[in-house]
Amino acid sequence: MLKVVHLNTYDGNGGAGKACLRLNRALLHENIDSKVIVHYKFGKNPDIGTFNNTMLQKGYTAATIVLERVLGKRYLKPNMRTPFSFAWFGRSVTEHPDVKAADIVHLHWVNHSFLNPTHLAEIAKLNKPVVWTFHDSNAFTGGCHVRYTCDHYQRECGYCPLLKKSDADDISNKIWHQKNEAYKKLNFTIVAPSSWMLNSVLMSSLMKDKAIKQIPNTLDTGIFKPRDKKQAKAALGLPPDKFIFLSGFMPSRKDLHKGTQYLMDSLELLKANRGVSADDIELVIFGNRGTDQLPVFPFKTTFLGTIGSEAKLAECYAAADAFLIPSLEDNLPYTVMESLACGTPVVAFTTGGIPDMVKHEHNGYLAEYKSAESFTAGMEWVIAYATQAQLQKQARDTVMEYFSEQAVAKKHIKLYQQAIKSAGTVNSKA
Repeated sequence: MLKVVHLNTYDGNGGAGKACLRLNRALLHENIDSKVIVHYKFGKNPDIGTFNNTMLQKGYTAATIVLERVLGKRYLKPNMRTPFSFAWFGRSVTEHPDVKAADIVHLHWVNHSFLNPTHLAEIAKLNKPVVWTFHDSNAFTGGCHVRYTCDHYQRECGYCPLLKKSDADDISNKIWHQKNEAYKKLNFTIVAPSSWMLNSVLMSSLMKDKAIKQIPNTLDTGIFKPRDKKQAKAALGLPPDKFIFLSGFMPSRKDLHKGTQYLMDSLELLKANRGVSADDIELVIFGNRGTDQLPVFPFKTTFLGTIGSEAKLAECYAAADAFLIPSLEDNLPYTVMESLACGTPVVAFTTGGIPDMVKHEHNGYLAEYKSAESFTAGMEWVIAYATQAQLQKQARDTVMEYFSEQAVAKKHIKLYQQAIKSAGTVNSKA
């Protein structure tokens, strides 16, 4: 039986954590011996392993995660909200029994003092095929996770716009060279979850000699599925006769990555449109941000807070008539996939991997990048769509065809077997 070990920093926190756990579950359903081991474990799931066997080890790991972020502020420009990872701390993973026993080592998101370049290179000593899913851009940059318009990664990082001291030999350049040396030692196959990520990797100077395959993330379509809209709205205490817009984590207007300013502007434009009555629309927001410093929304807004379970989250998507995501750069955001799986169309900017999921005026609306007017047009389009039931069906069908657990698991299994064959190791039959 094929043995796969997945390494991720956290157990389910964020999109990468979800993707890792969902892929693991999909592989288990296909009778693959698949395990997840994390750098720092928040939950109590006994099936998820960790490198911290004692409270002292866990405390040390937590300290290095916090210390990296605190020390990093000395180098980053003030109020810089673009995530950036340094390479000061790390840990060896090669002696863990599940890592040593695996046929395939599958890396996911390995930042926050987990696998720095030194410890990545060390994995080569295992003489095992390595697969690495890129959930953001950090693996091929000098530190940033979100690039926006910066193209330095295509050549050699330096003159980083995020750093206080920015020149040819700045810390981003040093990290770039550390990664370059590590990648010369470690051979791995890259999984790009989106065509946007695939194209980004192909343009990267660090990844020019690496094999790459585009395989999307997956989710449990048995949990994320359509429900009766009126019943779902009633369960959340939402009015059955209003058009419900749902949106996820709501950062401040200053947060560039999530595009909140464009959403606010779009909602205000929608309210100013005489053809739309404010009394007929309600905005629902879920996420872990407090409501004390949020802007005033132009429509009645309900805050659901953090949603603890996937079943409850799926009910939220199913209750909504459309999902709004103003993100300016995202690989393959799970909120989009989850919404579509629940039969809820999506309005988004044409950016990142979102066009891999949202088909314009078929299961949602792709607005012109950074255009509040275009985003508003998308909201107006979905409100006015003649046959809502048909739109909902098209949303669900997209996920079932391209992103179901079975389809994604089979693509990974094929990749694993090819990697084993290429490495010249004994291929285990799944």
